[in-house]
Amino acid sequence: MEFNTEKIIGIPRAISYYNNYPFYYGFFKSLGYKVLLSDKTTTKIINTGSQYVVSDTCLPIKVFVGHIINLLEKGCDTIFVPSLQSTAYKVNNCTKIRGLPEIIRNIIDRPFKMIEPTLDKTNNISFKDFCYDTAHQLDIFEEKKINSAIKSGWEIYNKFQKMSLEGIPFEEAIRNAINGNIISKPIEIVKPLSVVIMAHGYNLFDERISMNLIKKLEKMGVKAYTGLNVSRQDAIKSIQELGEIQYWANELDLTGAAAYYLLNNKVDGIIALSAFGCGPDSLMVDEIQYHAGEKNIPMIHLNIDEHTGEAGFVTRIEAFVDMLIRKKRKMSKENKVTILPSSKKENIINSKKQKDKKDKTISFV
Repeated sequence: MEFNTEKIIGIPRAISYYNNYPFYYGFFKSLGYKVLLSDKTTTKIINTGSQYVVSDTCLPIKVFVGHIINLLEKGCDTIFVPSLQSTAYKVNNCTKIRGLPEIIRNIIDRPFKMIEPTLDKTNNISFKDFCYDTAHQLDIFEEKKINSAIKSGWEIYNKFQKMSLEGIPFEEAIRNAINGNIISKPIEIVKPLSVVIMAHGYNLFDERISMNLIKKLEKMGVKAYTGLNVSRQDAIKSIQELGEIQYWANELDLTGAAAYYLLNNKVDGIIALSAFGCGPDSLMVDEIQYHAGEKNIPMIHLNIDEHTGEAGFVTRIEAFVDMLIRKKRKMSKENKVTILPSSKKENIINSKKQKDKKDKTISFV
């Protein structure tokens, strides 16, 4: 009798998946594991996750719990649930993301092995420590093998990041990166409007949660920029130029991205997309609203939860886009300058001089 000896690790398609999956994939594959992803978010997954937590828990955590259940239903018995405390000194995640392993441990009463490494740069737990801890929990202790896996993870992640900065769509960039490819950005037709969406990857790139916001904007003739289109260095620099500081771990996707496009006058408007009741997001949105007001850049804040209806969501987006169109038309008319042929200009100037001379003569009689 043959037994399946393939080692499998499950990764929920939620939270850190949307920022770090290319690294996770390369790292675990190099360690000899096959990565099993949960299904894409569905209403069933959201409803399942909601049943396990108290009602005022934010939508991203409900979704994460639903994805854990989805992996368990697939028969996966080893699941990756990292605790991402801080990504730089005193640059923290929210308490729920910091405590994900404890949340899952206390609400899901099913047997499975949870791989729960900690990243906490505030307390000198580096990313290398995080990777070593992950490998050790999988009973892998050979330093050379772990270092090789870290290198493999970065190779794939760097390809993903390069394509993202060039504007390759999220899913396409991930697919090509894990297949070892780098593709060039196709020539795009210039759209009449552009916006920057300030949002966490787990809210924006989850098509069920965001209700395909980017695709909806594209159909309306709007080019959408995201945090993935801004380098880490540019995002941090832009936050500083606004006179703010980075406090939250995912702030580069929100404040950093919005600040970059705001300071460079590259967009017609800003769309903030956040989960209802998210404290850190509300603070970051307020910061950008203040600075957008200073620069007279329109901004809309879209709050989402499991009850958000698509009809009302689309109506608000359409109204915002219509307003941007009207504003741009008005500015275009105000800035329009009629260029006359030189002979006509000379006649007008001479005529004005004669009139001014006559007016001056009359005024002194």
